[in-house]
Amino acid sequence: MTKGKTSDSARTAKPVSDDAPAGESFLGERIRGLRKRQGLTLAELAQRSQLSVGYISQLERDLSRPSVDTLLKIGRCLGVNIQWFFSTRSEVSEADAGYVVRKESRQNIHYDDGIYDQLLTPNPSGQIEMVHSRFPPGAYNPTSYTHEGEEVGYVLTGTFELWVGERHFLLTEGDSFRFASDEPHRYGNPGETDAVVLWVITPPTY
Repeated sequence: MTKGKTSDSARTAKPVSDDAPAGESFLGERIRGLRKRQGLTLAELAQRSQLSVGYISQLERDLSRPSVDTLLKIGRCLGVNIQWFFSTRSEVSEADAGYVVRKESRQNIHYDDGIYDQLLTPNPSGQIEMVHSRFPPGAYNPTSYTHEGEEVGYVLTGTFELWVGERHFLLTEGDSFRFASDEPHRYGNPGETDAVVLWVITPPTY
């Protein structure tokens, strides 16, 4: 993906990576279910989000994957943040619920161009969330976005490019960062191997 390329057109779903957790994602089902519970038609959600009816229909049938910016638009129109869309069909034991997230039970979202987020915190009503993100080579979120809160990150592997307002940073393994989430930010992987970033966000507005 090149740095200026938009992502609102429908795309064919990509295969899950080898290190993805067990459990089938049902992002499309969550979008469709929330839209219907709020009494919105596809056309009404498309108008509110400034996306096409066909594209939203593709997302709801899991035939396409959204960009981060697209999912933020849909979430804001439906009154939820991105955390609400993390999902798998994995089982969580009663003993772990609310306290522990096992690797095989992580909730996840696959974005277009192979960007892949896993939610590492178990309680969506808490005041902090931790996300494990994997960016394949050349994957970028081309559009800056904002939300409430503050976030920090740590580059576990690879090379990571970050823009915060007018500032630009090139980070490598072992580097870390912090910024206020209401500053416009975007990011991507300029390297030739996967970039893996651990994010912590408070409050959980992503």
